[in-house]
This record gives sequence, C-alpha cells and structure tokens, in this order.
Amino acid sequence: MASSILAANPAVAQVRGYLQQLQARITDALEAVEGPAQQGGARFRSDPWQRPPESPLQGEGITRILEGGRVFERAGCGFSHVSGPQLPPSATQHRPELAGAPFEAMGVSLVFHPRNPYVPTVHMNVRMIAAGQPGGEPVCWFGGGMDLTPYYGFEDDAVHFHRACRDALAPFGADLYPRFKQWCDEYFYLKHRDEQRGVGGIFFDDFSELGFARSLALTQSVGDAFLDAYLPIVQRRLDTPFGARERDFQLYRRSRYVEFNLVWDRGTHFGLQSGGRTESILLSMPPLAGWSYRREDPPGTPEAELTTRFLVRRDWL
Repeated sequence: MASSILAANPAVAQVRGYLQQLQARITDALEAVEGPAQQGGARFRSDPWQRPPESPLQGEGITRILEGGRVFERAGCGFSHVSGPQLPPSATQHRPELAGAPFEAMGVSLVFHPRNPYVPTVHMNVRMIAAGQPGGEPVCWFGGGMDLTPYYGFEDDAVHFHRACRDALAPFGADLYPRFKQWCDEYFYLKHRDEQRGVGGIFFDDFSELGFARSLALTQSVGDAFLDAYLPIVQRRLDTPFGARERDFQLYRRSRYVEFNLVWDRGTHFGLQSGGRTESILLSMPPLAGWSYRREDPPGTPEAELTTRFLVRRDWL
C-alpha cells in the first residue's frame, strides 16, 4: 500500500513484515492445537481484502478466521494496514493537536473463543499509528496488550498469564508491568456493570516514550510473548469434562464480552468510526452468547466464585 505519511520512515516495511509474520505464526500454532482435520481439527480461512478506490479509508489486510473447531469454537486473527484523511475521535482523545490530521495505522488483533468452558477466552493486539501532514515529520505511537477472560477461574492460570506479561516487559523497565497491568484493569472494565471483564493482563496505548525503536521493540516483545502466555493454559484445560451447566454459564459470561466490545472498546470504535471493514472489526464476537435477567449463582459455587475471586483487581504475582 502506498503511504504518504510514513513514506519517509524506513521502519514501515519492518513493522508491516513483523505483523504479517506474527499473524501467520499464531494461526499456525492454533491449527497445531486443533489437530488433524480428520480428527475434527478446524483450519483458518484466509480472507484478503482491499478497500475500494472511492473509499475515504484506503488500505488492505488479511482476516483469518477459524470456526467450528475441535478446541476453538471461533478464533479470529486479523492483520490490517490502512490510511485515512483524518483521525477519528477515538484516536485523538489524548492527542487533540492531531485532530483532523491524516493518519496511517497497522496492527494485528485477535480474539479466541474456545469450545470448552474451562478454557478462557483471550484477546491480544499490537499496533502502530502515525499521523501528521504529508511532507512533515510524522508522529508515531504504539499500543496493544493481552488479557484473559476465564469462565471458571484457576489461580495458576492467572498467575502464569501475568508472569508471561511481566517477563515480556521486563527488558524495557521494571515499572512497566505494574503500569500496564493497572491500565489493563482500568480499561477492560464494564462501567455499566461495575465489573471487570476478566483477570486482566497488560494494556498500553498512545505509547512512544521510549523513542521509536525501543517502543517498537516493546510492542514486538508483547506480540512474541502471546503464545507462551496462552497455549499452556489451553493445553491444561482443554480436556476437562463439562456439561450443560458449564456451557450455559459460558454463554452467559460471553454476553459480557459482547457488551464490552460494542459499548466501550476503543479499537472497535476506531474501526467503525474510520469506515473500516465491519466484518473484520467484529471478528472478536463469539458465535453464541446468552443473556439472563439478574442471574444469581449460589454462594460457594464455581460460578459465584468467578465474580468474587477472579473478576476483581488483584496482584496476581
């Protein structure tokens, strides 16, 4: 894709190449977990796309989607590289001086919804955004992170996930994990429910304080840490027996995931406000979800324990 904002930055090809390689590496790993197709393992469908010439938002990407798998009921992992004539409001709330400026953005975003209720849903995203006037020096910043959303809580899963997040950030400063962990807790919070979305992880946005090269290296470290953070949890839980009770609770909790993504998530808002590809933006949606009016689980049950012990802001390490 031709770039007018980032053309002067030789790192653009490096960032784009890394993101495409990351997408391929993650989807290949998930197919390995799914297992052979003859044993019910699903494969990712690759859907390349390109914005039409008349669209104000230009760009291209590859959406990779797996549905109906042995392990994952739905797993979406998308790469996109787009540019537009002006930043949408969701991207300028912390940078008002760039309101209305042309922008360019590229990233990888994924959400995996497992079939077994004992395997948590996971989200990860890494991205770079640049804005500025053509011919001028672009302003570049990075964002991303990963967070875990269990339906049935396990202490060792939460600790493992947070340890992997901490270790990914450690080379860049001991202060970053506590900062990004708190940022994640504050961001992935359903204000209308007064409830955390899950056990958290790390989240960062509008990040450039380490300079371009080190901020990019940090973002890559987060992307590279994802498989080690998540797959051991999947392998530990995927064969846990479950029945209708667990499935019903999983669908009920998935509805909270839908609510957050549609009501509060800045990434969803950015994509829709900038005229992005709706089908790819909403790849995070689960295939099935359920709502229940004022559901109350008896105290002492695993379902009630999720809220009291896991959907709270804790120091998991």
